[in-house]
Amino acid sequence: MKQFFAVLVAAVFAAMSFAAVAQDKKMDKMEKSQKMDKKMDKKMDKKKGKMEKKKGEGKKKSDKKSDKMDKK
Repeated sequence: MKQFFAVLVAAVFAAMSFAAVAQDKKMDKMEKSQKMDKKMDKKMDKKKGKMEKKKGEGKKKSDKKSDKMDKK
């Protein structure tokens, strides 16, 4: 009976350890995906900023052209 109890406790401990390891792996994957999302967001923000600057410059150039046409 003592051996049965010892095996039962060992089995429960092993199951709990296995579940904890699996949960840690799942959390690591989630953290990595969140980090990747943050990196992608930063890259997209930088690209949007560059695109807005380019768009702003394009409008300025067209405004200058229209000013020159008005002066003539």
